[in-house]
Amino acid sequence: MANSTAAVTTASTSSAAEPVIRWLGRVEYEPTWRAMQTFTNERDASTPDEIWFLEHPPVFTLGMNAAPEHLLAPGDIPVVQIDRGGQVTYHGPGQLVVYPLLDVRRAGLGVRQMVMALENAIIDLLASWNIAAVAKREAPGVYVNDRKVASIGLRIRRGSSYHGLAFNVAMDLQPFQRINPCGYRGLEVIDLRSLGVNASVQEVADALSPRLLASLRLTPAVG
Repeated sequence: MANSTAAVTTASTSSAAEPVIRWLGRVEYEPTWRAMQTFTNERDASTPDEIWFLEHPPVFTLGMNAAPEHLLAPGDIPVVQIDRGGQVTYHGPGQLVVYPLLDVRRAGLGVRQMVMALENAIIDLLASWNIAAVAKREAPGVYVNDRKVASIGLRIRRGSSYHGLAFNVAMDLQPFQRINPCGYRGLEVIDLRSLGVNASVQEVADALSPRLLASLRLTPAVG
């Protein structure tokens, strides 16, 4: 996949209509969150959009209105209160995290449209592996047989988006048992490896990137 023009690279140049795509590797959660805030605060109407692909070390994150009772037993995993919507989720190695830093007004995207675009890109990728997946309007994310494989959590500020999606690729799923994932008691969580797909996080990023751009209408769809 490294030779594909759609592959996620360390950085790529871009016009205003096509985002800069960045592969950040494994990076700490809080500095990355602060960098997203800074990017959003400092951008203007001419700033190209960016999409960051990355992994985080183990961390639980709580949305702005998260109920603390959904954090059951964090143990030695750090907990960070953040400024996205939603409840509690877990990030860790083997999970692909994608942060679309988009001027949503310029892109003509509403919040619901953007959530659906993120979900649809993952559903399309799963279909390429013959895995049937669905989204649920009442509980954003992507599910395979009622088990959650990807979570969505966004913040829109100054007409721009940050935070994004977390797609479980090949990870230790035990920390999800220490929370009620996304505020749902008993929700089962799954990853691609459990579904029979053996791929690295970067390989999944490479495969997801063109689908994400097309679903967000940031590049022409390939027929």
